[in-house]
Amino acid sequence: MASTTAPPPGCGNIDPDYYFLCDVCAAWGIGLETLAAAGVLASLILLMAFFALSWMVKDKNKKNLIPIQFLFILGTLGIFSLTFAFIIRLNNKTGSVRFILYGVLFALCFSCLLTHASNLIKLVRGKAPLSKLSMLVRAVGLTFIQIIIAVKYIIITVERDGIDMAKMGREQRNKDFVMLLIYVLVLMVFSFMISMFTSCGPYKGWKRHGMHISVTLLFSIAIWSSWISMLLLSGIPTNGEQSRWDDPLISVALVVNGWVFLMMYTIPEICFLTIPHQPEDYPSEEILWKSTGRQQSVEAGSTQAPDKEGAEEDILFPPNGTGFQPKDPKPKPCFSIPRTMLHPAYRQEMMVRYEAKRLAKGTHTSI
Repeated sequence: MASTTAPPPGCGNIDPDYYFLCDVCAAWGIGLETLAAAGVLASLILLMAFFALSWMVKDKNKKNLIPIQFLFILGTLGIFSLTFAFIIRLNNKTGSVRFILYGVLFALCFSCLLTHASNLIKLVRGKAPLSKLSMLVRAVGLTFIQIIIAVKYIIITVERDGIDMAKMGREQRNKDFVMLLIYVLVLMVFSFMISMFTSCGPYKGWKRHGMHISVTLLFSIAIWSSWISMLLLSGIPTNGEQSRWDDPLISVALVVNGWVFLMMYTIPEICFLTIPHQPEDYPSEEILWKSTGRQQSVEAGSTQAPDKEGAEEDILFPPNGTGFQPKDPKPKPCFSIPRTMLHPAYRQEMMVRYEAKRLAKGTHTSI
């Protein structure tokens, strides 16, 4: 874009690329800057509150979720910060930041939601949940795929072909931007589908966490569908001029989606973080006792027949560190003699019955 000779109202002697940050005539820049700054501040406050409350969590199953929820808040903080890269005019530096970080930050958030939903599916059914390390590896691994996609695009487009993103056609640039986010779109939709299964299970205490994920992803799908449709349409020439709505549009999508993450998921999860577990959130002692017996029988059978199939699945134990330990019942003797058998009259009667049966059997044989 051609730079003006004099700074616009509200701006001093700064680079023309930063005019939207201070131009009072471009109200969208100042408004989004304010909302984004408020989102950054809110994310930092929630991050500190989450860190402080995480030390007071008693439930072991909630403690395992702390790493991925911490990554989710960091991803939300990055989304609000990335808004400034879209308010500043497109150049070689901001172009690479936009194309790389947009998909990576959202991939991180959606991967954390997907991992949380997968763990909730086990908890609502009373099964053993995923470990802390397993959930962390899943979230980071799913995010790393988007990092590879974005970096590969930048290396091929900018480094090898020497294409300047600032001079690239707006329509082509918008198409490439959306193409880079196909994996994130699939991840978002798949996470929403998985979150729907968190409502299927007998332990209702965990279902409210699944509802937070489902509502968050539902709003995110609506936001993404809207801005992608408008972004692709904004590149169509109108009266010989192309619309400049693409940069404000993506900035608005970033800010709105960031606040959805905070209001629909982060704040409710922090509110439920330190609430102690309820008995109805875990299997009863009777179920645990039966499961322990089945597990012992399966282990005993596996020592005799290693190829035997039908092993029982792990069951969720209450978060007290050791689980439920059933008390051994009072041992009973294998054989007991009734007191009546010790009486002489009872022995005499039994002898008479035995003699009568023997005589009757002998008479039947002779006939």
